[in-house]
Amino acid sequence: MAYLFLFLSAFGAATLLPLQSETVLFSLFVLKQHSVMALLIVATVGNVLGSCVNWWLGVKIEYLKHKKWFPVSENQLEKAQNIYHRYGFYSLLLSWLPVIGDPITLIAGVLKESFWRFLIVVSLAKAGRYCFIYLLYVGVIN
Repeated sequence: MAYLFLFLSAFGAATLLPLQSETVLFSLFVLKQHSVMALLIVATVGNVLGSCVNWWLGVKIEYLKHKKWFPVSENQLEKAQNIYHRYGFYSLLLSWLPVIGDPITLIAGVLKESFWRFLIVVSLAKAGRYCFIYLLYVGVIN
């Protein structure tokens, strides 16, 4: 059940929903009831899949951006697009950051970034973030 909750929180946090997965992951580390490697994998896979949803929405944005429920403002899209234009796919290394990370993954879809390159770079960024959280846990708790 913990793995499912972690997956869902990581997935949701990577979409444009205002969720956090870091606290869930850190709490599961503290409980010491689950494999660290399994927790890192579940969180990373959930988070990467959530980013893939953003990429897909970006590909389809012309049809969706004027919908009432669409959660990204025109201003957020413009900021993310400027970052992406300036740094290209390397900006996907920032996909783990709060506030700007999710719009960057959306913009990658808008600009038709190769899905496979997107997947590799975002996976590295998301896995790196979760590994850093584990290192914080080790440093704080132990």
